[in-house]
Amino acid sequence: MAKKIFDILPPEELKKKKVKEFPLEKELEFKLFLPKTRLEKSLILIPLVLIITGAVFYFTLSRAEIEIWPETELKTFETKLTVDKGIENINFLANLIPGISFEEEKIFSQEFPSSGKKLIEKKAEGVIRVFNDSQQGQILVAQTRFQPPLEKFRPSLETGENPWFRTRERIVIPAKGYKDVKVVADAPGEKYNIEPSTFSVPGLAGSPQYTFIYGKSFESMKEGLKKETPEVTQEDLKKAEELLKEKAAREIKDALKDKIPSEFIVLEGASKTEILETFSLDRAGAELEKFTYQVKVHSLTLVFKTEDLKNFVNALLSSEIPTGKIIHQESLKINYSLGNVDLAQGILSLSTDIETKIYSDIEEVSLKRALERKSLAEAKIFLENQPQITKAQIRPWPFWVEKIPATSKQIKITLNVD
Repeated sequence: MAKKIFDILPPEELKKKKVKEFPLEKELEFKLFLPKTRLEKSLILIPLVLIITGAVFYFTLSRAEIEIWPETELKTFETKLTVDKGIENINFLANLIPGISFEEEKIFSQEFPSSGKKLIEKKAEGVIRVFNDSQQGQILVAQTRFQPPLEKFRPSLETGENPWFRTRERIVIPAKGYKDVKVVADAPGEKYNIEPSTFSVPGLAGSPQYTFIYGKSFESMKEGLKKETPEVTQEDLKKAEELLKEKAAREIKDALKDKIPSEFIVLEGASKTEILETFSLDRAGAELEKFTYQVKVHSLTLVFKTEDLKNFVNALLSSEIPTGKIIHQESLKINYSLGNVDLAQGILSLSTDIETKIYSDIEEVSLKRALERKSLAEAKIFLENQPQITKAQIRPWPFWVEKIPATSKQIKITLNVD
């Protein structure tokens, strides 16, 4: 009979081979080692702070700025409207916007130089007492000449100047008597304003009466004058009128513009300037170096508010553009040309050309929710697949962040309508 072989020892054998237990020399001890120095503490705290800071940045302070270029479309419109100062509010159905009239009236005054020259000539006058020492009366006809000594004339007379004074009327001088006679210098000029003098009668020269008939003055001759003086001419007045009318029209327009608040639109053709009166206090021929001219002018204009025009245009565009489209106000251009103007009635018409960009409305709230927690690459693909978006750019902060933040508050969306 073959011998059995057992891989497992019987219990009896197992008890015999029981391993002897050896006691441990020392019991195991567990100790917590805490940093004792500042350096050891820093080495432990720095990584911890960085981890916490990173978590704070990621969950609370991280953000994403998303710039979106929406698909745009250029729209143009033409319309006519009327500005009427008789209404107070916009009438969209009748294409009416309110207007308001402003007016200004002023008198403009300016001094102008005289260009004319005038020669003023006056003959010296005075009284001579004519003596008759003869035994018979003497008759002197009008324009009888009386001559003083030549040295009385200062400055001296020139060749052709006569040293005479003449009587104005016929006089009779009794024998052994005298008579006071008014005389006038033969020529104008200050030279004839001579001092008191004795006068001979040249017409009696060669006769016995020459020594008996003579004259004496007891006061100086006066008012002799010969000089050139400035003179106001008719041409001066005409030129002053033209210049001042032009200046007045220009300045009253400026004064009227200054009077109009900046929110109003002022059109050049919607105003009227009228010269009411032109006058000068001085007349042609006045002996003046300068003269004053005045112009009275009135200006009237009809204006309308920029805001009313924009509100009218926006209302028009809102009724014309498709639903869901947004008007890009920055691209809005309004060109207008002036039509008929009736300032007396306070009405003017405008032909208006309107041009603006429009784009599809982007629902920002739902877009932000759709982007939350997406990776930057996923977010960019998502945005560019939107039909109303042509381009998008994502700027995360901090720069190492690789995902869109988890909350909409940390996402900022900006539209860029070129």
